Amino acid sequence: MADFYNARGNTYFVASPDEIGEFADLPRTAAEAAKTRERWAVRAIERICRRPNSQWVPSPDGTPRPSGDGRHLPKAAGTSGGKKYLSDGLLVGPFPDEHAFGLLIVNTDGTLAERSGNGLTIFSQFLVDTGQANRSDAFFLRVYHGRPASPFIEARVEAGVRDGQIGFWIDMGIPTFGPSEVGASPEHVGVSEFEGRTVSRVFDLEKIEASWACSQFVNVGNPHCVTFLKSPGLLPSMEQLGSSEWMSRLSAIANSTGSDGIRGAGRPCRNGINLQWAAISDHPDSVEARVFERGEGPTLSSGSSATAVASAARNLGLVDAETVNVRMPGGIAPVRFVEHNGILERVMLFGQAQRANPPVYES
Repeated sequence: MADFYNARGNTYFVASPDEIGEFADLPRTAAEAAKTRERWAVRAIERICRRPNSQWVPSPDGTPRPSGDGRHLPKAAGTSGGKKYLSDGLLVGPFPDEHAFGLLIVNTDGTLAERSGNGLTIFSQFLVDTGQANRSDAFFLRVYHGRPASPFIEARVEAGVRDGQIGFWIDMGIPTFGPSEVGASPEHVGVSEFEGRTVSRVFDLEKIEASWACSQFVNVGNPHCVTFLKSPGLLPSMEQLGSSEWMSRLSAIANSTGSDGIRGAGRPCRNGINLQWAAISDHPDSVEARVFERGEGPTLSSGSSATAVASAARNLGLVDAETVNVRMPGGIAPVRFVEHNGILERVMLFGQAQRANPPVYES
């Protein structure tokens, strides 16, 4: 049976290849499984992650964050009664790999993600919990996503402690910036300015909300569009992001598959893009953020999104700390910038994950 984990309000089931192979035609290698995900991914999501057709049970305090025991699912605003799925996705692995633990990150729409900071944190904790990895030793995760130019992304994982909390530092690589780094089509993007720095203007975002006119494209192994606002009070709420007014329009921007089922329909990026809204926080060395994930929708937190937000803010000169805290509804994500002689060598994301019970519903 698949295990259920929570990291900063971001939840995933973890299933072994053997478990998926019991009901779906899953190849034995991660590379082949990624290439053939149309044969098995949606079936796996429906089998493991789909919520029962029953009434959503609100959390006792009315907050959107899941309780520690996982009994209550956060309601996704704009849906009739709650989320369609018990989790934000499915992690499949480990697959046999010579130098790393191979895995696939499956979104609930059946697409594969190139990277997920919270997902990698969860998978690292799963490997330690099951005795497949030792917390005291660094190890590597290799995420296969099936895109021909670069079929996998590798991340180094090492144990760490932050504010007295034991967790993992995940190597998120080196970010790159600009429309060309995420495959944004020039006809859908213009030029704008934020705090004296040149940024992008995403026309479809600006049509939804006029204040969403200053965006920084970031690639941290997967594509992101960070839209900056003047103050945290201007950030959209989770309820607004999931509202019927915004949901379909944001999905058309974020997702790679159009309403007609045709892939490559994302605007401004054919393969879709993760969306964030950010503002400098009143807290020291912090940025407030909201997230709308490609293939998922409004999300309480996202590790790769936090990395993109912190990187974009630093690139624009809005923060200059070695470690930037990205504050999201699901929790705080510390992002550390490692430099040598003034040159950025890598960006590290800190996170913790806990095994929990999946949400339950009353019929």
